[in-house]
Amino acid sequence: MGSRNRPAEGTMTLAEMKEFAGFAAATQRYIRRSLDIGLDREDAMARWSRDVVEAASIRAQARLYRNLPEIRHLIPVDSGLESLEPFMAPFVTIAAFDLGQGRLTSFSAFRFLYERLIGAEVRPWLPAVFCSAAALPHLHPELRRKLLQSISEAAATAAGWSSRQPAFFPHWVEKVDTNGTSLAS
Repeated sequence: MGSRNRPAEGTMTLAEMKEFAGFAAATQRYIRRSLDIGLDREDAMARWSRDVVEAASIRAQARLYRNLPEIRHLIPVDSGLESLEPFMAPFVTIAAFDLGQGRLTSFSAFRFLYERLIGAEVRPWLPAVFCSAAALPHLHPELRRKLLQSISEAAATAAGWSSRQPAFFPHWVEKVDTNGTSLAS
């Protein structure tokens, strides 16, 4: 039975890779940077900082992402309102920061990142968090419009969500020229 699941897993992994490849280069870079910070995979400052502005952004992101373990723990198991505030408030704050960076320009990029940062259990809550963060006044009105128009009716009104954990977690890849020497990405 286990071998029957493997082809489906491979197909889903390829679908995730294809989805990631469809994002703009800046979005891909931001997702990889965010995963390095949020999953404590790499020294994000050394890997991703190109200037003082980006270094400050990475430090701010790392401070906010310290709340991710608590958010993972607080994912509501039902739709009861009593568990909403402790979960939504810190999550919307992190999401507002990420959307404010201007690199996650669609719901699909947002969903792709947060399914990996938090896990499949967060899927039912992603439309509400995305819409909440995307509607905040700190975003330029044109960005707010673009973000809010990017969520499909199907995503916003889904009756159910997959519980399958994501399989593809993009990493930094060194560029290698044809002579075999490493180049900076």
